[in-house]
Amino acid sequence: MNRFFNIKSGVFSVSLVFLLFVSMNLSAQDGKAIFQQKCATCHAIDKNLTGPALKGVEDRWPDKNQIYNWIRNSASVIKSGYPHAVEIYAQYNKIQMPAFPELTNKDIDAILGYINTASVPPPVPSGDMASGSDATSKGETDDNSLLFGILTMLLAVVMLILLQVNSNLKKLSDKTEGIPATEPVPFYRNKAYIAVVIIGLFMFGGYSLFINAQGLGRSKNYQPEQPIYYSHQVHAGINQISCLYCHNGAMQGKHSNIPSVNVCMNCHMAINEYVKGPKLTREDGSEVDGTAEINKLYQFAGWNPDKKTYNGNGKPIEWIRIHNLPDHVYFNHAQHVTVGKQNCQTCHGEIQKMGEVYQYSDLSMGWCINCHRESKVQFAENKYYSIYEKFHEDIKNKKLDSVTVEKIGGTECMKCHY
Repeated sequence: MNRFFNIKSGVFSVSLVFLLFVSMNLSAQDGKAIFQQKCATCHAIDKNLTGPALKGVEDRWPDKNQIYNWIRNSASVIKSGYPHAVEIYAQYNKIQMPAFPELTNKDIDAILGYINTASVPPPVPSGDMASGSDATSKGETDDNSLLFGILTMLLAVVMLILLQVNSNLKKLSDKTEGIPATEPVPFYRNKAYIAVVIIGLFMFGGYSLFINAQGLGRSKNYQPEQPIYYSHQVHAGINQISCLYCHNGAMQGKHSNIPSVNVCMNCHMAINEYVKGPKLTREDGSEVDGTAEINKLYQFAGWNPDKKTYNGNGKPIEWIRIHNLPDHVYFNHAQHVTVGKQNCQTCHGEIQKMGEVYQYSDLSMGWCINCHRESKVQFAENKYYSIYEKFHEDIKNKKLDSVTVEKIGGTECMKCHY
């Protein structure tokens, strides 16, 4: 009996340890998600950005309750005169940390757990990484026109060979049966050959005209040289800066705003040189000096990096627009990002791997309609689609497993043209 009890206790202990390990792991995973959403814009674990590095943050704050208060409302902690809070505020140019009143103690503990367990990412190897991934993804295409052209030429050659074989066999047959041979008609006077060539040229010309006319006004793979070389691979990929930190309009309005100079300066007041990232190269293979590009930003901002003050000579950066739709097309970023739950990569490709950005998709009407035909509506926990009661009931009763955008009117003309 005691032996059975000991075995049972042992199993219970192992199970308890396992459950604790799983719960800690899940907590760390939750902390990682919250960290990337709330903190990663201004903080890294191992280095100073707009805010201090967060590794060992609990050791720097004697009172953990003050960490909770600081994260929820840093202004109140600074106002109270708490020494460490005042020191951080002064050290980082009196830039006040945003308040996060929605975070509970449990959420903050999860973030701290992730910070304590996260490993520092290994250095990225130098080389043509910035342009290599970009070129690879840019070279990938679903256009099979070249393959179809080669197959058409091969079939045409086979057809000509078979016609010649047929002609020779007919001559042998006529000779065997004693039918006198007639003088062959030269191919350039043969009406059948002439008709085939004319029809082929007509079809090729019509196809080329249609394809070229269809592509008018589209700018797929368009990649202008910008006033400042801005690498999305470095910012969004390696440093994992959220797209919405710079393009906050994508969540709230029709357009995805281009960030103003002061948004860039939030980080680059502290980051004034490019030393640890991958080698930056343009499409033509020329190397980019990252520190020189940061200095271009300072000129636009009117910022003196030595005195750490503005000189009043700032001006906007004249970025060259890449993605542009015709005036008669209505497109709303918030409708797709907030309501449709679409990722930036759906339309812009693997933006986090690009050096200078180029237009990944052709943004044609057919491309949009095909997306609406295939994309499933995110009904779960999405109040925007609560009015579609019939679809909700059909999914609940297993009559439907999903609903595409097309089924809720996503291919109607008036949705985009009115």
